[in-house]
Amino acid sequence: MKQEINPKETTRAHAFEMWMQAPMPMVTLTKTFDVTHIYRISKRRGMKLNMLLCWCIGKAASRVNEFFLLPEGGKLFKYDTLAINVIVNNMDGGISSCDIPYTDDLEAFNSDYVTLTESAANACESSFIEGAMVIGTSAMTATELDCIVNQYTDMFNNPMVMWGKYRKGLFKRTLPISFQFHHVQMDGGHAAKFLDYLQNEMNALNPH
Repeated sequence: MKQEINPKETTRAHAFEMWMQAPMPMVTLTKTFDVTHIYRISKRRGMKLNMLLCWCIGKAASRVNEFFLLPEGGKLFKYDTLAINVIVNNMDGGISSCDIPYTDDLEAFNSDYVTLTESAANACESSFIEGAMVIGTSAMTATELDCIVNQYTDMFNNPMVMWGKYRKGLFKRTLPISFQFHHVQMDGGHAAKFLDYLQNEMNALNPH
């Protein structure tokens, strides 16, 4: 559910006043992650690495209250659910996007991920979840990337998590991930905490 709230009655009051009308209010942080554990789980359980990354993103974001807030059209809204947006290559040679509802249940998230991404790819149609705070993702796995800075448009203030191809080391695999967010939604400290939580969730994922 989505509801408008008074920014002055939240911890984001000062940020709303400072950044809501700023021409470039987006901030991007980049951190290199150790994805060895979830890579092994992906191989062992036959799950897509991208899906596991998306689930860990949702799990980490659910621990940060600011992810449930979003500025839109000069107003501030509060949400009670999260979703992860995934971009897929479709049968027409273009791209489609689909929102995956986040749940703590990995098996349920995996089922939704597989069903919805396959449907978007085959039907060449995008699907969206109304009323959820959507975290965008973009995986450009054709090449290794150090950092990604997304375009800024006032039509899309949602946080965005982006990455390229993971890097193979002798004993581990690493992946630089870029995280872009609107400064009204959160400060750098909240974003850094999210990135730490994300690594923790990757490391803690149950292999069975």
